[in-house]
Amino acid sequence: MARGSMARCGRLRPGAAAKLRRWRKGHSSDCNPDTRRHRLAARSRFCSRPDEKSRLTVDAVKLHNELQAGALPMEGEEEEGVGEAATERSSGTFLSGLSDCSNVTFSKVQRFWESSSAAHKEICAVLAAVTEVIRAQGGKETETEYFAALMTTLEAVDTPESLAAVSYLLNLVLKRVSSPVLIKKFSDTSKAFMGIVSSQACSGSTSALRWVLSCLATLLRKQDLAAWSYPVTLQVYHGLLSFCVHTKPKVRKAAQYGVCSVLRGSEFMFGDAAPEHHPAAPSTAKFCVQEIEKAGGAKEATTTLHVLSLLRDVLPCCPAAAVKTCCETLLRVMTLSHVLVTACAMQAFYSLFSAQPGPSCLPAQLNAQIITALYDYVPSASDLQPLLTWLSTMERAHVNLGRLQKDLCWAHLPRLFSAAMNCFLSPHSQVVSAAAQTLENLLTECVAPHMDELGTVTASAPAPASYLCKMFRSVEDGLTYRFHAAWDEVLQVLEIFFESCGKQCHPVMRKCLQSLCDLRLSPHFPYTAEVDQAVGAAVAAMGPEVLLEAVPLQIDGKEENLDFPRSWLLPVLRDYVQGARLGFFTSYFLPLAATLKSRALEFSQAGKSLESKIYDTLQWQVWSLLPGFCTHPTDVLGAFKGLARTLGMAISERPDLRPTVCQALRTLIHRGCETDAERAEVGRFAKNFLPILFNVYSQPQEEGSSSTQRRSVLDTVRAYLTITDPQMVCGFLQKASEKLTSPESSEFARLSLLDLVVAMAPYADEQSLGSLYSTIQPSLQSKERSMQKKAYRVLEEVCAAPHAPCQAFVRSHLEELQAALLDSLKSAASPAKRPRLKCLFHIVKQLSAEHEPFVTALVPEVILCTKEVSAGARKNAFVLLVEMGNAFIRFGPTPQEAMERFLLLVYAGLTGSVTMISCTVLALTRLFFEFKDHMGLSVVEQLLQNVCLLLGSRTRDVVKAALGFLKVVLLLVDTKLLAKHVQTMLEAVGALSDDMRRHFRMKLRNLFTKFIRKFGFELVQGLLPAEYHKVLVNIRKAEARSRKQRALRQAAAETEEEEEEAAQPRGDSMEEILADSEDSEEEEEERQRGKARKKQARQKGQAWLKEGEEDEPLNFLDPNVSQRVLATEPAPKRSRKVKHDFQVSEDGRLIIHDEEEEMENDGAKGADEEVADVLQDVGLRTKKSQKRRFREEADNEEPEAGSYPQYRAGGSGIHRQLGKEPAFGAEYRAKKGKGDVKKKGQLDPYAYIPLNRAKLNKRKQAKMQGQFKGLMKGAQRGAKAGRKSHLKNRRP
Repeated sequence: MARGSMARCGRLRPGAAAKLRRWRKGHSSDCNPDTRRHRLAARSRFCSRPDEKSRLTVDAVKLHNELQAGALPMEGEEEEGVGEAATERSSGTFLSGLSDCSNVTFSKVQRFWESSSAAHKEICAVLAAVTEVIRAQGGKETETEYFAALMTTLEAVDTPESLAAVSYLLNLVLKRVSSPVLIKKFSDTSKAFMGIVSSQACSGSTSALRWVLSCLATLLRKQDLAAWSYPVTLQVYHGLLSFCVHTKPKVRKAAQYGVCSVLRGSEFMFGDAAPEHHPAAPSTAKFCVQEIEKAGGAKEATTTLHVLSLLRDVLPCCPAAAVKTCCETLLRVMTLSHVLVTACAMQAFYSLFSAQPGPSCLPAQLNAQIITALYDYVPSASDLQPLLTWLSTMERAHVNLGRLQKDLCWAHLPRLFSAAMNCFLSPHSQVVSAAAQTLENLLTECVAPHMDELGTVTASAPAPASYLCKMFRSVEDGLTYRFHAAWDEVLQVLEIFFESCGKQCHPVMRKCLQSLCDLRLSPHFPYTAEVDQAVGAAVAAMGPEVLLEAVPLQIDGKEENLDFPRSWLLPVLRDYVQGARLGFFTSYFLPLAATLKSRALEFSQAGKSLESKIYDTLQWQVWSLLPGFCTHPTDVLGAFKGLARTLGMAISERPDLRPTVCQALRTLIHRGCETDAERAEVGRFAKNFLPILFNVYSQPQEEGSSSTQRRSVLDTVRAYLTITDPQMVCGFLQKASEKLTSPESSEFARLSLLDLVVAMAPYADEQSLGSLYSTIQPSLQSKERSMQKKAYRVLEEVCAAPHAPCQAFVRSHLEELQAALLDSLKSAASPAKRPRLKCLFHIVKQLSAEHEPFVTALVPEVILCTKEVSAGARKNAFVLLVEMGNAFIRFGPTPQEAMERFLLLVYAGLTGSVTMISCTVLALTRLFFEFKDHMGLSVVEQLLQNVCLLLGSRTRDVVKAALGFLKVVLLLVDTKLLAKHVQTMLEAVGALSDDMRRHFRMKLRNLFTKFIRKFGFELVQGLLPAEYHKVLVNIRKAEARSRKQRALRQAAAETEEEEEEAAQPRGDSMEEILADSEDSEEEEEERQRGKARKKQARQKGQAWLKEGEEDEPLNFLDPNVSQRVLATEPAPKRSRKVKHDFQVSEDGRLIIHDEEEEMENDGAKGADEEVADVLQDVGLRTKKSQKRRFREEADNEEPEAGSYPQYRAGGSGIHRQLGKEPAFGAEYRAKKGKGDVKKKGQLDPYAYIPLNRAKLNKRKQAKMQGQFKGLMKGAQRGAKAGRKSHLKNRRP
């Protein structure tokens, strides 16, 4: 360092500078050390050339790039100078045969070259070498060529790594080699493979062995049926089979997969002359039996477990004799009371029954024998997992037996029902649920499909009906008190029983129904909802008549007290009755309702209002049963005529019953009249019902009555008109038209008549429609808005009706309709816009090219209606606008020219008023969204330029519409086409005034986000003025943060799915068995999984011995002693935790979303959220909840035009906030003592002074003075008191 700089920087004492050593100019670095040992060492490490001469040339850079791209020098190749020869060197490397390998078989291997695994690198090297050899000999790189080359290589390699690599590649290619090749080369190939298997059987490395075993399996699978008659084939197969009990897991797994694929996936098994079983299946079963017997009852049953896991997969492939032998062996090993062996044997049985083999594999008799034998191995009721396995196995066994022979299955079902009911006494809730589910599945799969074959079942009926009675009695016993802890599950089983068998078995079930009703009346009974569901299932299956015979309602109107213990049956009947007789309602419930009503009137006249109200409620509940009786009734033709008069009187005279009766009529029409005869029978009474309904609807509403009743009556009229004779409809229509023109009719009557005319118009003939049109035509220009709207509704229904008379009327009066609609344009009121636009929509759909002037005349009106007050009118305006565009395309000559012609008409709106301009931009946005494919590039450019010019407007509505158009353009137009106009758009946006920029700040932010996503941050920042740069930087940070959070959430979700994913059982399908098992795992992962499996096996291997009950000694000679060996620790605590699918907040509260909100969230996931408001403005999306929009609106954005923000409290008086915020620092206040306390993770509770800009006001200085004078004194006083208290507490 120079002396002057030292003096300046170090601030030396005066006079010290003269004593320092002075250097001559330019020699200040002479004192640097001469040695450069560390620098040279670093250069040699990083540059690999310690010599002074630099060798960084252009050719060296090219070589570096080639090396980075994956082109590595061949082994043994001498380094050449980086001169001219280096640049002319061939690009071929040792990976060339891998990177450009044309055979798709090895596409998986091409991903290995980047792996750091030595095994993967060896595979890549072998494939590259083999590929080069094939190319050198002029091969075409077919699977057969690779097979031959790899077999040659297999005999030449000597290292275990190379052997494993070649075996892996052979395993891949063998699956694609044609079968004739492998059949012809079977002898040589199998000999080579068996030689490797014998040499590697005792080797420490398992890689080569597992792949060779897989190759053997593929080779055997490709052989034809004749090859299996040769001893050599079976010898090779037995060699593969012997490795199924190998000690190494990977080898054993490969061998077992190979055996399964051979037995179930050999090619000749899928041919036309395929045998029932594989020729090697008997020897496989014999091998398994021998291995199990050889292992015997050894304490370490490892071999037995391995064989059982093999049997689980191959047992369904064996013939009946072999299956019988194997099953006997399985039953014998289950007597060892080894927990794991018993569990694996039960899994083998479960796999056998679940595969649903044919009678050649598992005859019905053998299936039944296995079922009988398994009852000797019923686990204890307190042994959780074994009992669950036993239940599922027995369920599958009976389902399979029912498939083979129904009668034999039904004979065995009563015993299983009895055993399953004993499981309801288990202390484990999982066992109770599993037992109930087992019984429900058996009823659904084994019993219900065959119930139609039985007649009415009685207690003394012979078999198979007697079996059904035994099953039901077993379940019925579950209603006794000893099963009270599981009554909810018992009731669910009874519900399924009623659903499946109630129609035929109701004589047997009557006592149970009585027991259920008595049980429900018991005090504090907790399962009333389950009883209601079970009784409801009985009502749906048996019918209300059978139920009320077994359990009388006990209501007749003559009661002395008002208890009505069976009144709960009325809501149950209302919810579940269907398919019943209408005649039963007429004969039983109608007289009862009349009696109850008269009793209510008696009490009312006597002044007993409470009793009157009770009986009135009961009679209303009786009437509420009528819609259920009208659902699929069985006697419409015979019973409706006896009920019709009563229903008509109820509609006209009983306003309280009118909604119920109208609902019943609609239900009968829509869901009860299934044949033409039934529809004609109900339609025959239209002459009676329709006048009553017309009169009721035309009457003014009484005070206090809601409009719901009138809507119900009108809906009933619409339903009845669907089955009414058209001539009758025309007669009613004519009378209604006469009343419309009558001067005596009031305004309410005319409006009501128009509603009825709207309902009747679609069903009238052409002549009646002509007279109707003459009647309503003056109303189209009426000054009364309601009349005008109703008249347009009539016209809308006529134009939209699919019936032939309506369509013929529209075609014949098309010119007249056009003229009338154009004449009434100026007089159309705002409420009439919605039906008017819908009517125009249906008319425009039927226009041809000669009607183009009519469509042209509609353009201004449709554009202005896009900003109507009514949401329905706005929606119809956009729909009509799109239909007009389709009409111009129909007019031709080409879609592009037609669209240009239509857009010219729309462009005229840009020269109008401010409202017209904003409406026109909205219309152009919707047209661009719909017809962008029919717009040429020049049209789009012109449209974009016009909209960019409108961004300079001083009107907010115009600017808002223009910004919406830009968002849609960014959403739809390709980036390449939009790139040339991005400068124009951003310059127009950047030129917005300050007022516009503030008002639309959130819209601009969303727009800039779209621009940045499409064109990048730098481009957008360069094209926008400096005042936008801060916003752009903030957007970039927010986008990065959002991406990061999204990635974290996705990773967390994937991790959670992996943790929650249950262990899937091994597949039984052909695709799963033949799936590639060659996924190479890292050795460390395999070791970790091995440790986990061993730990799990240790836990599963633990067993408990249950002692005798009440100090009774355990008898080991008892035949049921095996039930005392438990796999679950005895006396567990029964879990009471309720499972639900709701999210839970941090404080334990449930988070339940509204269905509407969830639907909106699900619908918005796939769409772009930032253009949702724009799509809504142009009629492409509706808001289901206006309140939610206000609630979710950003706080920092002003409400848009036409919206009304929610009220927020603030100020004084009535505007004050009622729920005051807590005082500053209240969260630090101690709950018990005085003063503040420290909170973990928060700031210390010191006296922080909040910053308030109001304190800077000079006019309020006097008020603010003295506010903080005592702040420090108070803090010191509090600290002193706290210190004294602390010292006092520390004293002994």
